[in-house]
Amino acid sequence: MTHRFVGVGALTDVPRVAVVIDVMRAFTVAAWAFSRGAERIVLASSEEEALALKAASPGWLALKDGPPAAGFDAVNSPGLMRSADLAGRTVVQKTTAGTVGALAVADAPLVLCASFVVAGATARFLRAEGREPVTFVVTGEDGRADEDLACAEYIGRRITDSDVEAGPYLRRARTSKAAGELADGVRRGYRGVDPDDVELCLEADRFDFVMAARREESLLVLRPLPRAAVDDGGEERRTARR
Repeated sequence: MTHRFVGVGALTDVPRVAVVIDVMRAFTVAAWAFSRGAERIVLASSEEEALALKAASPGWLALKDGPPAAGFDAVNSPGLMRSADLAGRTVVQKTTAGTVGALAVADAPLVLCASFVVAGATARFLRAEGREPVTFVVTGEDGRADEDLACAEYIGRRITDSDVEAGPYLRRARTSKAAGELADGVRRGYRGVDPDDVELCLEADRFDFVMAARREESLLVLRPLPRAAVDDGGEERRTARR
């Protein structure tokens, strides 16, 4: 299967299949939100839009990068997300890299959002789809973030070799600039960073679902596809194609 790895700024066309990677931390957080019962995640283009969507839709929650801020219910931290009760809730997410990357390829026929925690499920889904080329959108550091590139390469290898070991890719991510910055934030006591964030971002294949993004009216909405859709196809997978 043919792959390409590009940064958001290097996108020059609408990919046929786009896999948007943000390991630290947007799409690790999104996966944890789904594991905690969230029904859907709306990807916002700005903090102002996130707050406006929340204000217009009672019961919705808003999440952002950085420290806690007025109007926002959560921050972009898997360590803080893992204890949240999100059963049936809609979360509006705005981050510096991940949501930007997803919105940049929103018109692609198939958009998946991924990190290490859903890497195996994402690879199985792509193998079953069989469509190529797959464009991996590396969202961090203008396409140079080693944790995102390592995750993209791991998924790419797993599409054709389900026995590939995650260890070498996780070691690259552990020594990345983003991992160092998160660890430094913990040491300095920054709000919005949990001591377990790095380790939670480096748990390969923790969850069995795929996260597929599609337009719903004017919004780009991320939803989980269950294990049956990942392994066997069916209506859920056809829905992800639009």
